[in-house]
Formats: sequence, structure tokens, C-alpha cells
Amino acid sequence: MVNYTKQQITKIKQQALIAAQHHSAVMLLDNNFCINAFGLHQIEFAAAFGISDYLSINTHSFDALENFIAKHQDKYVFTQLSYDLKNQLEKLQSNHPNHIGFDELIAFVPELLVVIDAQGNCVFGNDVAQQLLQQQLSTIDLPHTPINVLAKVNKQQYLSDVEHIRQHILEGDVYELNYCTEFYHSNANINPYQVYDKLMGKSPVPFGAFFKWDKKYLLCASPERFMAKLGDKVYSQPIKGTTPRNENETEDELQKQHLLNSEKERAENLMIVDLVRNDLARTAQTGTVMVDELFGIYSFKQVHQMISTISAKPKQEVSRVEIIKQAFPMGSMTGAPKIMAMKLIEQYEQTQRGLYSGAVGYFAPNGNFDLNVVIRSLQFNAHTNYLSFEVGSAITYDSQGEQEYEECILKASAMVNVLLGD
Repeated sequence: MVNYTKQQITKIKQQALIAAQHHSAVMLLDNNFCINAFGLHQIEFAAAFGISDYLSINTHSFDALENFIAKHQDKYVFTQLSYDLKNQLEKLQSNHPNHIGFDELIAFVPELLVVIDAQGNCVFGNDVAQQLLQQQLSTIDLPHTPINVLAKVNKQQYLSDVEHIRQHILEGDVYELNYCTEFYHSNANINPYQVYDKLMGKSPVPFGAFFKWDKKYLLCASPERFMAKLGDKVYSQPIKGTTPRNENETEDELQKQHLLNSEKERAENLMIVDLVRNDLARTAQTGTVMVDELFGIYSFKQVHQMISTISAKPKQEVSRVEIIKQAFPMGSMTGAPKIMAMKLIEQYEQTQRGLYSGAVGYFAPNGNFDLNVVIRSLQFNAHTNYLSFEVGSAITYDSQGEQEYEECILKASAMVNVLLGD
């Protein structure tokens, strides 16, 4: 097993993005040398190129994924799960426009693969890694035209929606709702490889992902893990609680302490922790669901985040797909109770979420898996030139519309700046 230095891994990452231009299907998963919440760092980088076998489906998707993984149990399987898989799990609908058009579930076994773990060991595909290292270092340097995105929902409508959601909470329909809104450009001309490269530079996060499928692109700068399996335990790490970084070290520390001690943020986080505990309990051995870390504060380049870690030991007879199915979609992106929250999301949002607030990641041949939460992500359909990203926040009864709107703008800032060429 070959161990690579940080400098070598950086070059492999750069060259993998260059190589991605020459394949019809690609998934790059990048930890960006970040600290993982609770130290759950499995891989630093994975690059999957081309298609050896695949599944792309909109019906009976989880059963199909189960069979696909069983067929390829000795291989790495890469996957994307759309938020709208909810409709296959509950009596729900998605009636809003979806201009990106990823299928609800895609899984594939790549033709070429390199996997580098958290210690820098190349655990798979050293021949591919060596080819990338030996190539002359090049860059993606095509001109980028600044793009101004439009808001699907204006601020006045957003504030009105928040007040209506607070009324639902007052009436007992839900006690927390993740409300999201779209920003878009209907005729964008971008180089997705360049934009992803700049997004990772501006916002390095532990769950970065570049996904290309049928000229549709996901450029993901997510800080959040949906679920991972490590040995005989599964972990989920919901994020609830966000505050901006400050260039002044003293002020930055005060921001962190304010987030940690915020009753509102702690209440939001705790609500979702309880929901996740319930989701994991559906497939867990009795008495094994644990909250390993409550209200952990983790810092990224743009923001501080409040992240909690919940774990469980699944029953031995339960498959990896069933564990995911019973917890999907992730509570941090719905609210609680989950089913009613998803009904109200459909009522108040104006865009079909699609892959946004779904997940991308991999299943490993050793029985592990790791899936992120698709947030802080640009999506681009090169067939139609439609560009989209969504941002949201958790609405509780204590929420103030102005503050929630500002949180959305903060979450959008890295993507907006990249598109403007800043």
C-alpha cells in the first residue's frame, strides 16, 4: 500500500479534475484535508471515472440499489440519492419544476478508480493515482463570464412564508421546518470544472463532491455527513446552527461562543438529534443508539457550524440500504415530525428539490459506506444551460424572518461569489 504526501494528494486531486473532462460519468469525493466532526474521517479523496455497470432509476429505487450492491459486493459502488425518493417511501408528491433532471437514484461501478484514505494510503487504484501524478500539471483555465443569479422567491415572499410556517408551528402541525429557496440562471454559460475548482478553493469542506452524469453536474461544497457505517456502527451527524467567521481572532472566538450558547440554535439542533435517534433506532440493536457528541462546534473557512453525532449498532440481519432507507431523507433537511414537515415543504417551496438535500457517496467492499448531505451545492444542466442552487434554514416558532433570510444569504455567499468571478 503506497502512502502519499499532502503535496502528492493535492496534485492527484487537481489532475483528477482535469481528467474528468474526458469521461461521461465522474464522481470525485474530496475531504479537502478538513477535520471531520467527532474524528470520523474515512477517506481523503476518491475519484471514480467512467461506467463499468450502472443503475439509473425512478421507481422501486431502494430495492434496485439493494440488488445492484449485492451484484457488485466486492467493488466500490458510487451513488446519488435524490430528496424526491421520499415519494417512494411515504404518500408524498413533488409537483414543482425540476430543471436539472437527475434521476431519483443513480449508482455505478466505475471503470477507473482511485481511493486515498485519511492517512494518505492509496487503498485502491494506485496505478490510476500514479498516472495522475506523472502527468504534467495543468490547469482548467477557460474564460468565465460573471453570472448574476435570480431569486425564485423574493425577500417579501420569503418573510411571509416564514410567518405562515411559524403559524403551523403554533398550531402544532410541526415544531421545526427546514424551508429552502432557489437561486437560478436559466441560460448560464459556465465551465463546471473551473467553477468546482474555485468553489473548493473558496469553501473547502469535508464532503466536497463533483458529480457528472449525462451532461448534468453537481458541484457540492457540503460540510455535512448524512450517514456513515464504520465497522459494526453507523453514525449520523446533523448540522443545525450556523454563524459567520470573523477575520479578527478575538471576534471569531466570540462568534463561536455565541453559537454554542444560543438557546435557539441548541433547541433546533436537539430537535433534529431526537429525530435522528428515532430514525437510527428503526434498524438498531436495542439499547445501542447513543448521542456521542451534542452541540459540537466545528469551524470551516466561511462559517462555524453546530454538529451533533449520533451512533447505533445495526441489527446484523439489516442491510446497508435498509439502514439508509429507514432514515431517508435526513431530518436536518426536513424538520420534525418528518412526514408533515415534508408535506409543508411541498406547500411552501416553489422548486422541486431533486438532488438538493439528497445525498452522494459510496459503498465500500468491506461493508462500510459514507454519504453526505447535498447542500451548499451548484447544479448545472448543460443540455439546457440551467444553473441552480438552493439554500435554507430551520424555522422554529422563535425564528425571526429577517435573521433566517440573512442566514440563507450567508450560506449562498460562496456560490454567489464564485459565479461572479470574485
